[in-house]
Amino acid sequence: MASKKIRPKERDAIIQSLKAGVTPRVGIQHIQVGRVNEVKALHQDIERIVAGGAAFRLVIGEYGSGKTFFLSVIRSIALEMKLVTVTADLSPDRRIHASGGQARNLYSELMRNMATRNKSEGNAITSVVERFITQARQEADAKGIEVPTVIHERLSELTELVGGYDFAKVIEAYWNGHESDNEQLKVNAVRWLRAEYSTKTDAKKDLGIRTIISDASFYDSLKLLSLFVRQAGYEGLLVNLDEMVNLYKLNNTQARVSNYEQILRILNDCLQGNAENIGFLLGGTPEFLLDPRKGLYSYDALQSRLAENSFAKKSGVIDYSSPSIHLASLTPEELYILLRNLRHVFSSGDESKYLVPDEALEAFLKHCSQKVGDSYFRTPRNTIKAFVDMLAVLEQHPDITWQQLIKKTDVQSEQASDMPEIEATPDDDLASFTI
Repeated sequence: MASKKIRPKERDAIIQSLKAGVTPRVGIQHIQVGRVNEVKALHQDIERIVAGGAAFRLVIGEYGSGKTFFLSVIRSIALEMKLVTVTADLSPDRRIHASGGQARNLYSELMRNMATRNKSEGNAITSVVERFITQARQEADAKGIEVPTVIHERLSELTELVGGYDFAKVIEAYWNGHESDNEQLKVNAVRWLRAEYSTKTDAKKDLGIRTIISDASFYDSLKLLSLFVRQAGYEGLLVNLDEMVNLYKLNNTQARVSNYEQILRILNDCLQGNAENIGFLLGGTPEFLLDPRKGLYSYDALQSRLAENSFAKKSGVIDYSSPSIHLASLTPEELYILLRNLRHVFSSGDESKYLVPDEALEAFLKHCSQKVGDSYFRTPRNTIKAFVDMLAVLEQHPDITWQQLIKKTDVQSEQASDMPEIEATPDDDLASFTI
C-alpha cells in the first residue's frame, strides 16, 4: 500500500459518498481496483476520440455492481486526457427523446455537470467559453485582425451542422457582452448554451436568436458542442449517461421506441464515422439491454448491432471491442484490496492510524459471505457501505473492538430497483391516442 497522504477534502468526499451508497466525484483513483481489461478498452476509445473519431459503449451491470463507479473512473481518465466530460442520470423527467421538455432537461443537466481537468467538479461551461474567447483574442493579436473575425472563422465549420449558425451567434453574443462589460448578455448566452430557455420568444428578446436547444435538437446540440470544445483547445467530448434503465421502465411503447431510435441514431453515427471527437457511455442493467419485450433487444436494428460476439461466447472469452461491455464481477481478492484501500483512505493515508488490522478485513469478508453468499462481491455496494460504517463507529468509539462490530454487521443482498413503470405524459408521442 502506498503511504501517500490523502487530502482531507478527498478523504471526506470519498467516505461520505460511500456511506450514502453513491459514487464519489473526487479521489476515485484512491479506491479503484480490478476491471483492467474494461478500463484498457475504454482508454482506447478515448484515444480514438482524441484522434478525431467517435466511440459508443453500453456499460452493463447488475444493480450495485459498480457501473456508476466504473463510469466515473473512465470520466477521470478522459479529463486527464484533456477531454471535456458531461454527465447525467436519466430519470422520469430526463430522457434522450421526448416532446414534453424531458430531453431538454437532460441536456441542461449534462451542461450543469460539464467538467474539465481544471474544473473537475462541474459547472465548467463558462470557463470553456472563456478559454475559446481567450484563444480567439490571442490569434487575433498575432494576425493583427479583429477578434470577431477570428471567432467567425473558428466557428465556420459549426454553421454547416443543424443549429450551428445560431450556436455561433450565441458565442458571438458572449464576446459582445465580454467587450461591453454587459454581464447580463454573457449570462443570457450561457443560459442558452445550458438549454435553460424554454421559449424562442425569450431567446429572441435576450439574444436575437430565433431558436433554442429543445427536445428535438438534443443530439445535434451535443455534436455541435463536441466541435466547439475542440475549437476551445480541448481534445473532444465524452457524454456519460447513467441509469438508462429509466427508458426500459417507460410504460408507453411509442415513447420507449422513440428513445431507442435515438440511441440507434447515435450508435450509427459513432460507428459509421459521421460524428467527430465525441464519445457516448451509457450505463444500464442487463434487462435494459437483453429483455426481448422492453429492452434494447426488443428493437431489431439495435439487437443486431449489440448482439454478443458468437465466436467469443463459444470460446469462453470476452470481446472487449463490442459496443456493449458487461462488467465482470470483482473477485473476492479484488474486494479485499478494495477494503484495504478504503482503510487507507479512512486514515488519510497514514498507516499508523489504521483502525483495523489485515485479519479484520478477512473476517469481515468471511462474515459477508456467510450473510449474503456470493453477491457480496458480485454486487459489492452494500458490502462497501457496511465496511465504511464499521470504520466510522470504530473511529468515534475506540472502546469498541472490531471483533464485536463484525458479529453485529448486517449486510443486505443488493435488490433490483423497485421503481414502478413510468407513465407517459400527455406530451409523449401517441400517449393519448385512442381508437
